[in-house]
Amino acid sequence: MSIEILKPYAAYTFQMFLLTLKCFRNLVMQQHVEEHGPKKGTVDSNMLRFFVVFCVLATGWAQECMVDQIPVKEDFDKYRFQGTWYAVAKKDPVGLFLLDNVVTNYNVEEDGKMTATAVGRVIILNNWETCANMFGSLEDSPHPGKFKLKYWGAAAYLQTGYDDHWIIDTDYDNYAIHYSCREVDTDGTCLDGYSFIFSRHPTGLRPEDQKIVTQKKQEICFLGKYRRVAHNDFCV
Repeated sequence: MSIEILKPYAAYTFQMFLLTLKCFRNLVMQQHVEEHGPKKGTVDSNMLRFFVVFCVLATGWAQECMVDQIPVKEDFDKYRFQGTWYAVAKKDPVGLFLLDNVVTNYNVEEDGKMTATAVGRVIILNNWETCANMFGSLEDSPHPGKFKLKYWGAAAYLQTGYDDHWIIDTDYDNYAIHYSCREVDTDGTCLDGYSFIFSRHPTGLRPEDQKIVTQKKQEICFLGKYRRVAHNDFCV
């Protein structure tokens, strides 16, 4: 087995070690208070037990929310995915971002490369409300569901310019979950990221798709962080 293959596993093990070390330090400090502090009794004992439970949960959460462990759509088919998608919900990143009326069109070019155009309402220069038209090209990766999205022209002002663009799940005909982590924290979780929930229908997701989408939101650790994206023909 090559060193390059072992690197991700070594990094993950080191991150888990640091998290465990932090929890252990807190446990030792709490035990010291219980044994040597001015007040002993059930309160300190309960607090110690709380730290034990917290460390177990925190370690499990970090394992589930590691960016490199997030699953994406298996056997993603970009030819079936191309076409128009309406954003019905989004989790915002840090900084300027599309507000609403977000419609994205994916297209597979003759050379097999996928491109994307998007339009959405933005507010720039403090109070100037306008529609931003954006264009980007998606760079392939060894995994069919993971891309790098390169923005061009004015779009680079609204975005970082080179983001992860992962398709977490889709049935191609009704819903799609997009994910992008712009900055990974030292523990391997996402420090700054964004996500779109797309629908083929401007009226939103079908009831039967809601349960699937909710489950996927939880898997990418963004559950409860989305807000609805309105469509009122502002950018038509």
